[in-house]
Amino acid sequence: MAAMTRLSSKGQVVIPKEFRDAMDWRPGDELIVTTTESGILLRSARREAGGLRLEDLRGFIGYKGPSISTEELCRPVDYGAHDEEPEQGLR
Repeated sequence: MAAMTRLSSKGQVVIPKEFRDAMDWRPGDELIVTTTESGILLRSARREAGGLRLEDLRGFIGYKGPSISTEELCRPVDYGAHDEEPEQGLR
């Protein structure tokens, strides 16, 4: 993703909405500004501090299968249910 923006006379830069949305940056969020060999890097201070919210983790694993009920998810796992002999180290 790339976009062009302009530096204002006050030293301000508008970060395009598509970038703010992709990074989940909201008005008032603090950003860490770092110089690099190729320019400037912006990082979320919230994420650097480990301040992740639950919604930051939604979809993190990227499961593409059918929905699983809470009851099914919490059901104990029987590693040997389908094997004649359980694999070593699993019991």
